[in-house]
Amino acid sequence: MPKSRRPSRTARVLLPGTLAAVLLAGCAQGSGGTAGAGPSASGGATSGKAASSPGGGPVPGTLLVTDFGSDTVTFVDPARGATGSVEVGTAPYGLALGADGRAWVATAEGVAVVDTAARKRLALIPYRTDTGPVTTGEYRGGGMGIALAPDGRRAYVGVNVPGGNGALEVIDTAALRVTGAVPVGRRPFDVDVSRDGAEVYATNHDSFDVTVVAAGTLESRRVEVAPYGTEGGLGSWLKPHYAAVRPSDGRLLLPFEGERLAVVDPRTGRTEIEPMTANTHQHGVAVTSGGTLLAVGTGPIDPDGDRGPSLTVRAPDGTERVYPLEGPHEGVAVSRDGRTAYVTGGFTRDGHWDGLTVVDLASGDSRRLAAGSRPLGIAVL
Repeated sequence: MPKSRRPSRTARVLLPGTLAAVLLAGCAQGSGGTAGAGPSASGGATSGKAASSPGGGPVPGTLLVTDFGSDTVTFVDPARGATGSVEVGTAPYGLALGADGRAWVATAEGVAVVDTAARKRLALIPYRTDTGPVTTGEYRGGGMGIALAPDGRRAYVGVNVPGGNGALEVIDTAALRVTGAVPVGRRPFDVDVSRDGAEVYATNHDSFDVTVVAAGTLESRRVEVAPYGTEGGLGSWLKPHYAAVRPSDGRLLLPFEGERLAVVDPRTGRTEIEPMTANTHQHGVAVTSGGTLLAVGTGPIDPDGDRGPSLTVRAPDGTERVYPLEGPHEGVAVSRDGRTAYVTGGFTRDGHWDGLTVVDLASGDSRRLAAGSRPLGIAVL
């Protein structure tokens, strides 16, 4: 759907020198993940030499990415690239990392459970929802967004059903089985959990909405999120992709087109719109504990006036710094010290590449790092 019908964006003043200091202060406490955002017991093949800490676990700061173009997750040293891979299942999409070091990976076949210290697959938990034949590509069935409850006892995965509405499935992380399923909208790109664990949010790309699910009862309600309207339906570009839960008040942050930030109160369903500055089609997001939002711009969908790929870093007061990127990207994570962003080059559409862009958030300098096969989801160990 062309973008020419949209109102022009509101200009904002950027102050790069002072903004860099504000962003680093906001990032220093940690980072949020992407979805955007995230099957039966069996072992997984491992390749490469495992880097480990003196205590025997993975080196802190190692990255884990999902290889949407393969059937693996890849461990990445931010300085030197890939250090090993583990087979998880067909076309892995989102991932969530638990405090116990287990990673939960949404694949086309089911949710893989990976021991990140031993670098092996512990289980593959099949979906309860019928998703049809196992396939690959942007519209494949199976898991997309995935998230963990704050206490780690449940994993929540958005399951895509090609041609229809999806489901949010609930996994008991001790029993390693699905214990419940809730209907949601079409193509649940992302799944997020409130900070108190009381609610789960499935961001549904093709139905212009977020499904809000009560974690205790699994009762659900739909909140439409369509700052440009729903004209064009399935053919529209102007749909939600990924969300982040704002730490200060629990509202959902969903960027659209580098022009509008939808701020959704999940309890009332009300949406406020704030201006953004990148003017590019936006996908993955992350938020730090200090409230700094990072949003990945994939490039123009309207060649007339749109800008190229970028990473927007938005301070809690709304000021932004936009870092240009080379080529499309999909997801983003932030280093533990808040100084570096890692942006995956996988991308859900054509134009993807096999690696990450590493961005210094103070200087804006970036470098490319070969890693994985069409990497989408990312987490910092």
